[in-house]
Amino acid sequence: MAPPLNWAAPAGTTAADLAQSLIQQPDRLKARLREIPAEPGCYLMRDAEDRILYIGKAKLLRNRVRSYFQSGSGHGHSPRIRLMVRQVCEIEFIVTDSEAEALALESNLIKQNQPHFNVLLKDDKKYPYLCITWSEAYPRIFITRRRRFRSPLDRFYGPYVDVGLLRRTVTLVKRVFPLRQRPQPLYKDRTCLNYDIGRCPGVCQAKISSEDYHRSLRQVAMVFQGRNDELLTLLHGQMDRYAERLDFESAARVRDQLQGLDMLTADQKMSLGDSSVSRDVIALAADGRVAAVQLFQMRAGKLVGRLGYTADAAGTNLDAAGANPDAAGANPDAGAGADGASVSCEPGLILQRVIEEHYGQVDAVEIPPELLVQHPLPQQQLIEDWLTEQRGRRVRLAVPQRQQKADLIELVVRNATYELERAQRSSEQNLLATEDLAQLLELSVAPRRVEGYDISHIQGSDAVASQVVFIDGLPAKQHYRKYKIQSSSIRSGHSDDFMAMAEIMRRRFRRWAQAKAEGTDLAELRRRGSTALHTDGMGDWPDVVMIDGGKGQLSAVMEALRELNLHEELVVCSLAKQREEVFVPGASQPLESEPEQLGVQLLRRLRDEAHRFAVSFHRQQRGERMKRSRLADIPGLGPKRVKELLGHFRSIDAIQLASPAQIAAAPGVGPALAQQVWEYFHPQTEGGTPDGGIRIVDDGPVLELAQ
Repeated sequence: MAPPLNWAAPAGTTAADLAQSLIQQPDRLKARLREIPAEPGCYLMRDAEDRILYIGKAKLLRNRVRSYFQSGSGHGHSPRIRLMVRQVCEIEFIVTDSEAEALALESNLIKQNQPHFNVLLKDDKKYPYLCITWSEAYPRIFITRRRRFRSPLDRFYGPYVDVGLLRRTVTLVKRVFPLRQRPQPLYKDRTCLNYDIGRCPGVCQAKISSEDYHRSLRQVAMVFQGRNDELLTLLHGQMDRYAERLDFESAARVRDQLQGLDMLTADQKMSLGDSSVSRDVIALAADGRVAAVQLFQMRAGKLVGRLGYTADAAGTNLDAAGANPDAAGANPDAGAGADGASVSCEPGLILQRVIEEHYGQVDAVEIPPELLVQHPLPQQQLIEDWLTEQRGRRVRLAVPQRQQKADLIELVVRNATYELERAQRSSEQNLLATEDLAQLLELSVAPRRVEGYDISHIQGSDAVASQVVFIDGLPAKQHYRKYKIQSSSIRSGHSDDFMAMAEIMRRRFRRWAQAKAEGTDLAELRRRGSTALHTDGMGDWPDVVMIDGGKGQLSAVMEALRELNLHEELVVCSLAKQREEVFVPGASQPLESEPEQLGVQLLRRLRDEAHRFAVSFHRQQRGERMKRSRLADIPGLGPKRVKELLGHFRSIDAIQLASPAQIAAAPGVGPALAQQVWEYFHPQTEGGTPDGGIRIVDDGPVLELAQ
């Protein structure tokens, strides 16, 4: 059961009530909590704009929801939960018959609505996924590192630890099976070389039906579901049927596919014992802060895939049942359905959440009949029943203690340990880099948030700037910003990097300067921003600001900060490219540093990332400007009709030489619009007579053709 699309607030609730959070209306909050039944089900928390903030499940809905608003319990909540609770304006609930039904419903609702605060398990961003866009008539198959914000019909397979193997697999699959090779057709009215050599079935010209292409792609999906043996059996039978019908050409094509699959399976499989069973083996290695989880996919006794996840081991970013979640006043951070983080997380709890997250997003055929886990799960029977319902057949969960299955667990644990050690080394290296940067800039504490800025343009045209953010030595891309330079003095043929950088500083710190002018204590704002999330948008104060450039850029930035009266508040430095020298305000010489010391390396990574981000945005802006057709200047001619006109006439020159009747014959263009297009290319003088020539409008100079 899913919540209605056009959800309405309860009777008696005014628009003013919905605009305020529940914690600002104690009487309304108490009344709303009394309405929630003490039964199993799911709850949905909504904000003032009726967006779903969070979806959770509970055995007793009333106790679970009440625990978020208990007096004094907010101090035990994580910053994410405190931020969420401050935004909750309405609570909706869906009652189920059992906790097992609530678990299945929660998974479906989260996948359907993608609430912001339901990011419980972090997929390791190092690992890519394979996406098949089943929502399209002719699905594409490609590698991506982002799973969200796509159609619910699209499927993601992974994450894959061995990126090189994944790329080789995709390349081989596209060689074995005739698949769509390009995201966009190369030609409008004919196929490309891929069709001629049998690599593509001609989807751009619809030479294969959508149904047949989907049927062929389902065989490809079996490779990434670990069902290679099923696919081989299917293709062998298909080849035999073609041979019986004397269709030897089709039989030879299937034979080639079988040979390609033999190469693929030989490359990616490692044989293990007990070849009669398909199973997944899940184990983890953890320290006090992070847990590295590994999931080995074994099909018919062969290792066909290894998936990697990371989870927060310092807090319970997972649902739990063993922390008495149904007790009145229980801390939701220690129980089911909360994203909290103040107590240590049990290994079994992490594994349970991995299972919920992973198997809630896969097809039923990808769920094996047996799961081996390293530790007992808090709700093992419930998870087993849920997986059985998802698969449609019996699924068994086991914690092996001896012999062959225990050896499999030990193998997965060793791999998880290596992943954990790699994560720890990276964390330690970043910590040393921030500490070295603090010593270099003479800071009392290691900087946590470091911002880098760069400018990109070509002789002043399409000038843009980038702001990148590193937190604890790692890129925090959710905080990246890009700016279009607004100064009229910076234009094509006239560039001024100093002015551009000063403009960006004014725009970036304008709100902070205004707050200081109003008498606000900036130290208090910074302290709040470093300990909790806030909706006032003032939690983004940087510990260090780095400018890409030398003393000139640094001087321009400091002058802008003096205008804002923030020059004494911010720690600013610049990094010159040639000798990797670090400059600070008021010093004529660079700081004594080595290009390879950790603090300077951190600044170099920040500088390079700012440069990459600025250049990519500049290229995007320049590309959009260059793609813009002169036809877009004609009133009433939108992008769709511009495309249709160019598709009909093939060039702007042909449109210029066409008569109004010929223009009107183009798709989507009527007589009135055709006359406007013709008049645009044939301007009249004030007296109404032709000006003596046809104006050829192009990217070059205006030409006059004698009549």
